[in-house]
Amino acid sequence: MPILKPFKTSAELFTYLTTDFKKSGPILMEKVNDKYQGISTEEFKSAIVEAGNGLSSLGVGDGDKIAIISENRPEWVYADMGILGLGGVDVPLYPILTSDSIEYILNDSKSIGIFVSNQFQLNKVLKIWNKCKTLKFIIVMSEIDTASHNNVYTLSALRGMGRELVYQKGDTFSSTLPNVKPDQLCTLIYTAGTTGEPKGVMLTHWNIFSNVQAAHQIFNMTQEDLFLSFLPLSHVFERMAGYYTALACGATIAYAEGIEKIAANLAEVRPTVMTAVPRLFERMYSKIKRNVEKSPEKKQKIFNWAVSLGREVAALKKSSESIPISLNLKHKLADKLVYQKLKAATGGRLRFFISGGAALARELGEFFEAVGIKVIEGYGLTESSPVISANRLNDYKFGTVGKPLPGVEVKIAKDGEILAYGPNIMQGYYNRKKETEETIKDGWLHTGDIGVFDADGFLIITDRKKHLFKTSGGKYVAPAPIENMFLGSRYIEQFVLIGDRRMFLSALIVPDFEALKEYADAHRISYNNPEELTKLKQIYELLEKDLAQFQKKLANFERVRKFTILDRPFSIETGELTPKLSVKRKVIEERYRDLIEDMYKGLEEKA
Repeated sequence: MPILKPFKTSAELFTYLTTDFKKSGPILMEKVNDKYQGISTEEFKSAIVEAGNGLSSLGVGDGDKIAIISENRPEWVYADMGILGLGGVDVPLYPILTSDSIEYILNDSKSIGIFVSNQFQLNKVLKIWNKCKTLKFIIVMSEIDTASHNNVYTLSALRGMGRELVYQKGDTFSSTLPNVKPDQLCTLIYTAGTTGEPKGVMLTHWNIFSNVQAAHQIFNMTQEDLFLSFLPLSHVFERMAGYYTALACGATIAYAEGIEKIAANLAEVRPTVMTAVPRLFERMYSKIKRNVEKSPEKKQKIFNWAVSLGREVAALKKSSESIPISLNLKHKLADKLVYQKLKAATGGRLRFFISGGAALARELGEFFEAVGIKVIEGYGLTESSPVISANRLNDYKFGTVGKPLPGVEVKIAKDGEILAYGPNIMQGYYNRKKETEETIKDGWLHTGDIGVFDADGFLIITDRKKHLFKTSGGKYVAPAPIENMFLGSRYIEQFVLIGDRRMFLSALIVPDFEALKEYADAHRISYNNPEELTKLKQIYELLEKDLAQFQKKLANFERVRKFTILDRPFSIETGELTPKLSVKRKVIEERYRDLIEDMYKGLEEKA
């Protein structure tokens, strides 16, 4: 059974799940005392009704903005459903945001309250409370002592206030649920962006739930599925795909303990569906390759044979050709010897991954397909709630982002920019008329991405419009495809291409330190710490040789002539990556300006 009902609001979804749908197993799962425990529909309903009525007792009503800053946990859902059920608007914030960023968003959105996950997040808000003009209260999800703070309550205290309201005046929350309309503002999601101040993207219930309905038309998801959620719920991709879409078919959601525990949680939860970003697959691939290279030569040969065989079988399946009996027998043997062991790392039950947030390297998709792990890539923006196009389970092509979602129109402008039109397109940027008019013209969302359709109707993203640069020789270069190609190297963790208005291309490279250490140890290269490896001539020559192999097929003007190896990775904390792990090019180019200039000293003239 696919979607339970064509929901148009979160209120409709909550009402159906808690009154009409009889789910036998847990609706949510969380780790408690080192063990995953289920949350029943009854517990789910009580928590949300009580939280909603508690908010009502604090004066929250139609159109009020309430922020949420928390890691993924059931309480995030309770806060979200409680706010939206009252006709309120939630403002999700990334847990890694600083006090200054929180202050800006709370003031810009005019939020009257905020949910925080713990003492750490509470301290960040208390630090700037006096600068937040509209903020009236704070709700802390964890059980801490709030007695010393006025207008700070724990979630359990809020739920108690909700029960008291029901006793005194009746269930305000449940009576308000039917009043929530599809065209009503649901959420303000502030885009981190790679430059400038964040903008609040206004999404209605129907913007998001039209996307949920479309997702269910192309993906076969049922109440038997179990999702593992680790991408931040503050990002619209996880919220739509890993939360609303999951609940809309009656599936169960288990919350991971964090990215550092994801491998253990996969084995414990054994999910059937999971949303992820390319970074996860890059790490998985690097780990697999390292393990294989440490194995005896015989095992390496078996692994490479199995992968090659998997590619052959996958190609036959795509072309609808029958698989010869002999090949089928070999494939079953490869499954027993190799594929099953790799799939066991995902829990052994995973039907497919949904990848978004950034471009997935074609090589990664093809590798995981060969070993029996399906990764389906989609594309979208916060401004499109978020999905614009996606590959299908039985109609996919690696290196593309699939075909437009049902109900969404996509066209390519004369300058190559991708334009999208449909019920999922945002209402605009909050209090930013000029930016809204620049982004939405005649109903068409100007995505800022450059792309083309191939002969089979699959959309291919070539780069961000603002990331395209022109060398001083007059050649246009799209950095993303080149960067993704080099990420196929086992020695490269992160890669940023440089070349705007330059005579040739250069790069900043963050190496895979584990791979470098293994190489150094195997070749008896002495070093005191991993960072020291980045300064060694032997390591530079290793990467230089690796790059030369990768860029053989590139045009001369697209080849990297010089590079610098960095001794630490780009990160969200240092401001070099957005929360969805996109590179902030301007920040990086400014931060490493001296290193970049050093690469061009004395060389521009010779180029």
